[in-house]
Amino acid sequence: MNDKMLRKHLAELLSGGGAHADWKAALREIPAKLRGVRPDGMGHSVWELLEHMRIAQWDILEFSRNSKHVSPDWPRGYWPETPEPPNAKAWAKSVKLFARDLAAMKKLVANPRINLFARIPYGNGQTVLREAMLVADHNAYHLGQVILTRRVLGAWKE
Repeated sequence: MNDKMLRKHLAELLSGGGAHADWKAALREIPAKLRGVRPDGMGHSVWELLEHMRIAQWDILEFSRNSKHVSPDWPRGYWPETPEPPNAKAWAKSVKLFARDLAAMKKLVANPRINLFARIPYGNGQTVLREAMLVADHNAYHLGQVILTRRVLGAWKE
């Protein structure tokens, strides 16, 4: 596999689709009254899952490109304080930031000047390739939870 093809595959993996949930579909048209509901037997609301994905993705992106980045405290810093979004603006902002950071990660892996296999100098052996796959894997896992939560709430149409 050549470098250009690898970068294309990574961009597709990060975008979702194929065997993975599409993030836009998973987060689209969720009734505001259901965004903060934790269904019986489930650990998180859709808001909590969205914010967790957003924060984790931002952290991984910033680690990948900024030697001065400081990660949030684990686990508290990776989850919102409440199951409900404070308001509709907070929801919209979270979706917007999630999309922005996902686009930035895709741009990072598309940059031919970035050696995907080189160790990140300030890390512990991580590479941009590993971090991009981590974002894709983490998002896919939690988007599956979003869809399951929506199904339980009766807010998912296949």
